[in-house]
Amino acid sequence: MAAAAATAPGALGILQVGRARLVAACCARLGPGWRLSGSWTVPRVDPATWARGWTPAAGGAAWRRGYSSEVKTEDELRVRYLEEENRGIVVLGINRAYAKNSLSTNLIKMLSKAVDALKSDKKVRTIIVRSEVPGIFCAGADLKERVKMNSSEVGPFVSKIRAVINEIANLPVPTIAAIDGLALGGGLELALACDIRVAASSAKMGLVETKLAIIPGGGGTQRLPRAIGMSLAKELIFSARVLDGQAAKAVGLISHVLEQNQEGDAAYRKALDLAREFLPQGPVAMRVAKLAINQGMETIPTKDRLEGLLAFKEKRTPRYKGE
Repeated sequence: MAAAAATAPGALGILQVGRARLVAACCARLGPGWRLSGSWTVPRVDPATWARGWTPAAGGAAWRRGYSSEVKTEDELRVRYLEEENRGIVVLGINRAYAKNSLSTNLIKMLSKAVDALKSDKKVRTIIVRSEVPGIFCAGADLKERVKMNSSEVGPFVSKIRAVINEIANLPVPTIAAIDGLALGGGLELALACDIRVAASSAKMGLVETKLAIIPGGGGTQRLPRAIGMSLAKELIFSARVLDGQAAKAVGLISHVLEQNQEGDAAYRKALDLAREFLPQGPVAMRVAKLAINQGMETIPTKDRLEGLLAFKEKRTPRYKGE
């Protein structure tokens, strides 16, 4: 960088050289693992700290989240396998600060890839879906990207969002949505696909698509009625009403509501507590329990069941063998 700047003419070249030297000096002083990229710094942190999604602020013990206003596409979804006493918990962290965590084509692709890997991983016990952007969970579909699509691309785009949300709903292990901020449209549909939802009292959530003369396209018209009842779900969708955490808890949309803390991660901390509570339970029992709750036990494939049906047909006493 310094060599390239040296070829620049006049004062501009001098300034660029000076900037390059200043950056190098700062990095050297901060120590190994630090780098300056644009206007933000990223430290190397230990796994226990990173498991909570926090990075230390330069020059002190205070803590802040390390976010960039321009995140690389590969960083828009962060998949973290927690360790030690949290082993078995996986955190899916959405990280599109510049777009309010809206669901883009790239983010949907990354979510699908992550979910595909998680559903076959027997070591995964519970999955938490959260945001790594303060004040935002997910603002729904990326409408700025969508408006640039031609009419033939819109349908497949919406179908992909619906498919990924369905994939999350069909994960075999418990899933928890930690709503620490805004969850609108597809963002709330993403949360509805999770088994359990917890939110900060300051969070805002709603299916607001009717304001745009469209309807929820990611399963919200089915999952919201199942969560809070058909009549109230219709009222909320028809009105495009936005609820805060307390109101969402009152109607049964979320299971727990917390006062937001200074760090802005109250819902995530509660989700982590719940996930830890699930860890000691039998993993196969947890998967079967989720399947039973979601789909119901339609049939019991045993010889005794067949004998009972046959005995009923032949009008005789069944001869059960305990099989």
